[in-house]
Amino acid sequence: MDSYPSAVPSRRRSFGDIFTMNFGFLGIQFGWGLQMANMSAIYEKLGAQPDEIPLLWLAAPMTGLIVQPIVGALSDRTWTRLGRRRPYFLTGAILASLTLFAMPHAPALWVAATLLWVLDSSINISMEPFRAFVADRLDDEQRPLGFVMQSFFIGVGATLANVLPYIMREWLAMTGRAANGIPLATLYSFQLGAAVFLGAVLVTVLTTPEDPPPDLEAFRRAKAQAGLFDWIGDIGYALTAMPLVMKRLAVVQVLTWLGLFCMWLFFGPAIARHVFGAADPAAPTYDEGINWGGICFATYSVVCFVVAFALPKLAARYGRATVHAIALTCGGLGLLSTGVVANRYWLLVAMVGVGIAWASILSMPYAILARALPGHRMGVFMGVFNFFIVLPEIAAALTFQPLVKYVFGGNPLSVVLLGGASLLAAAGATLFVERPATATAYRPV
Repeated sequence: MDSYPSAVPSRRRSFGDIFTMNFGFLGIQFGWGLQMANMSAIYEKLGAQPDEIPLLWLAAPMTGLIVQPIVGALSDRTWTRLGRRRPYFLTGAILASLTLFAMPHAPALWVAATLLWVLDSSINISMEPFRAFVADRLDDEQRPLGFVMQSFFIGVGATLANVLPYIMREWLAMTGRAANGIPLATLYSFQLGAAVFLGAVLVTVLTTPEDPPPDLEAFRRAKAQAGLFDWIGDIGYALTAMPLVMKRLAVVQVLTWLGLFCMWLFFGPAIARHVFGAADPAAPTYDEGINWGGICFATYSVVCFVVAFALPKLAARYGRATVHAIALTCGGLGLLSTGVVANRYWLLVAMVGVGIAWASILSMPYAILARALPGHRMGVFMGVFNFFIVLPEIAAALTFQPLVKYVFGGNPLSVVLLGGASLLAAAGATLFVERPATATAYRPV
């Protein structure tokens, strides 16, 4: 299992290097943000009922569960003219861009659901190698900055994606609808997103070379001797050899992403119903509420990239786990506050807490984890770590339909509040991640 030498960073990287190596995340999150803010509404426009939405979102976690560990294991074993990780996130970007262009033209619900599976698979092909790519190129001291830079670009990309349909509708007067009922503002936003996704990833591919393995010949010999399906053994190794800090972070991730999934699936419909008073998805005020939900998501994304660069300094002073716990608490309180907010503008205040949490969620767990992992298995361990993001999402997708229908009475706001409680539970679990036995030095078992 340990025959592949690690690509150990040989020097400190400049701020410009760290900027360009992460720029592709701008495009990835632009595409992801369009999906998060608009797919529930697209499904409803094509005839889905509110209690059916969680099952229709099953594509996102299922593709993450399958694709990310496989791509991580394969990229660990790859070296080409493009490098180790870049061939994968470039391929994913091309596929995702084509799917984003096609998505708003879906003529029926089943077509949109199928395209979402393709889109999420492609996004995961791009996203997973980027985490390992940054860990490969940076030493432990610079990794918090590297992952925070990803948070910055994720915040910028999501902000632009979330406000774009609102801008096209309100500022550019694109108020018509396509033949399938999808607003033209949404359609053109997805098509622009396709170009941004591919263009941003190309910036990273063209400007950031990868470090080859220290002993390239040994790497090639090991690769030549490897079996076609040895990556399966790599995934099994990562599952059985998880360091203790990774196991503790797994609990945090499960609770965190359950909370986020609650928000992403139901925040827009909850706002449309409870703040804008639109119970019918065909009502104009429903579209207004969904668009305002996009503005709320843009707000937390703006907060994300505003506070992101404060996190490394705070983490160096107070500890990465402590900072993460505080950030998650802010997010939990922000979501819970939506239960008492009746004014659309106060929702923006609630999103400040979510934005603080989001900045930390995108960086601190990976900064904590990376120092625990063997460099030559960074990709597969990062892919397996994604299990603890997607498994709660799968559980939510499979169980939320009866929960929403029979327990919450079809009320999407109740699910958003459940998400806030889950983030607070994640904050409590974070306090156990860096207990004295593991806080000083992490080593893979």
